[in-house]
Amino acid sequence: MDVKVVIDCDPGLDDAVALILAHRHAEVIGITTVSGNAPLKATTANALLVTALLGADTPVHAGAARPLAGEPVHASEVHGESGLGGAAPVEHERVPASDDAVTFLLEAAGEGVWVLALGPLTNLALAIERDPTWPRRIAGLSLMGGGIGPGNSTAAAEFNVFADPEAAARVFESGADLTMCGLNLTRQLRTGDAFTARLHGLDSPAARFAVPAFDFLHGRVEALTGRRSAALHDPCAVLAVTHPELLVTRPRHVRVELEGRLTRGMTVVDERPLRPAPEANAKVAYTIDAERALDLVVEALAAD
Repeated sequence: MDVKVVIDCDPGLDDAVALILAHRHAEVIGITTVSGNAPLKATTANALLVTALLGADTPVHAGAARPLAGEPVHASEVHGESGLGGAAPVEHERVPASDDAVTFLLEAAGEGVWVLALGPLTNLALAIERDPTWPRRIAGLSLMGGGIGPGNSTAAAEFNVFADPEAAARVFESGADLTMCGLNLTRQLRTGDAFTARLHGLDSPAARFAVPAFDFLHGRVEALTGRRSAALHDPCAVLAVTHPELLVTRPRHVRVELEGRLTRGMTVVDERPLRPAPEANAKVAYTIDAERALDLVVEALAAD
């Protein structure tokens, strides 16, 4: 476990799987939570639940309950009201280490520490506001968000960026060494009933937790799209750091649309063949070895 990471997240099943994957392949020094897939109280409770499931003493720090501008948006139609619809309960007595995620992010920064951003980027934007040098004091930032092509919250915008576009714009403009795992990538890593069948034979706490949650998720996605198949978004941003050889990235200039009536929250990736090319502010992920990535997820869920 050579990589140290802080995970900023809004669990969500795919966040929960990403947390399990990260604890297997990295040293997770802390978790910060944000409003996103569910309200902050629920996402914080879900992060605590996952640490209890893993028997990990990773501190959880609650963060922003609302975006920089506008009202919170959630994804209950996919993840359920709790954010972990269908998941098996985990009894525990854990409580957050603090309600000040931003201070933890600032204090945790250091050489070799990566930040994995798996939800709306509000906490990170607030950290940058307090200390503009913060992005350069971390090893790098791997985020699940944005994308090239169709969105999922709107025709143009991915959920994490759409939930707080002002925060996302601030992060992309911050000078961080940033890797963007957007929908164009994460939609390549898919689960379905065949994936769940692989988990049925596993006698581990994480697998027993995950099977009913994936069944719930696949049912919700089938109702929305007609396909009993879901993208496993957030683990991609973990693998970009722990197993970078599985991804192909290219340097690109990315901006976040804030004003468009139909395009607010869109990540505009400049792919024009200009010479010289526009100055890159992100490494944009284009492909992932989905077969190997799914194997790593199953291995993580199988671990005791």
